[in-house]
Amino acid sequence: MKRCNVLLIVSAACAVLSACSGKNEKGGQATAKPRMAVELQTVATSTLPEGIEVTGSLEPKFRADVKTQIPGLVREVYVNEWVRVHKGEKLARIDLAETEALVKRAEASLEMSNAGMAQAQVAVTRAERELARIRKLKEAGLATQQSLDDTKSESEAAGARTVAAKAQIRASEEELHQLRARLIKGTVLAPLDGVVALRSVNVGDLASDAATASPIFRIVDNRLLNLTVTVASQAAARVKVGQPLEFDVDSLPGKIFKGTVMYVNPELSTADRSLKVIAEVRNPTDELKSGLFAKGRIVTGCRRDIVQIPRSWLTSWDNSAGKGKIYVLVGDTVHERQVATGVLNGDQVEVASGLKPGERVVSRGGFNLKDGDKVFIPGASKQP
Repeated sequence: MKRCNVLLIVSAACAVLSACSGKNEKGGQATAKPRMAVELQTVATSTLPEGIEVTGSLEPKFRADVKTQIPGLVREVYVNEWVRVHKGEKLARIDLAETEALVKRAEASLEMSNAGMAQAQVAVTRAERELARIRKLKEAGLATQQSLDDTKSESEAAGARTVAAKAQIRASEEELHQLRARLIKGTVLAPLDGVVALRSVNVGDLASDAATASPIFRIVDNRLLNLTVTVASQAAARVKVGQPLEFDVDSLPGKIFKGTVMYVNPELSTADRSLKVIAEVRNPTDELKSGLFAKGRIVTGCRRDIVQIPRSWLTSWDNSAGKGKIYVLVGDTVHERQVATGVLNGDQVEVASGLKPGERVVSRGGFNLKDGDKVFIPGASKQP
């Protein structure tokens, strides 16, 4: 009897489970798929610059390799590497003790020449007074013609000694000037404002003359840079002086820098038929460094009323084929749509067709969506 009761209970439980299962599958009471949280943006038109893609390297517009003008032992070094210096600031000094002694001797020689000049002028004054006195005596019949002639000769000789004294002074001054100039050359000065990029000399080193020596300092001014690029011959006619050049560098990703085309080579390279172009880049904050590799383009024009969207809005993109997919909102439902893509402008992708201004596109959360999903915007008072 007990066995029959147990079988009846098990049978009833199975029947209940079967009924519940059938109700979920056929009764239509299964839970609906929840709305997906997304962010939406409205498509607008913008201006798309046209240009020529270029690559090149940055170099300082002003730089100087500093050498010593005269050979000698380095007595002092005043600066280290990577410090900023100003034009005319002392960098180093060469030991010129011998020249210093020669300068003192030349100064003494000049003093002697000046003293000789003073004596000659005194002699001239005395000779002129004597000549005037003899002339009066001659007119009075108290002096002979011989005395007058001798006095004239002495006056002329005194004048000649004055001319010789002046010449001696000029010679002494020139010698002193040359020695002082040599002494000045012993002090190595900064030829321009900038930063010491290289210092290859220490106290006690023997510096060679400028003709054969290697630079002992290199001064670099990065406030104004030259970006040298090459342009293919097919695009050479589109390049003009004054056009803007936009570029970026690997060391500062996502940041766009600007320059201006300043020089265009009048002839193409015979090696690869390319055109060399130099753009001037202002760098007041010193973010850019000499030697950096740059990628950018010379802006030759622009197209207006172009639809561009950030690359992150595309759920898939084949750049070579010019095709991509996005999710567009219709009512409260998103639909996957294929669009034709065009030029890539930094992080912006041109949409050539398949999308119109004013449509709302999923800008975030699209990778979790499927075509036909209903969506909502978290935190928004008004939902789609």
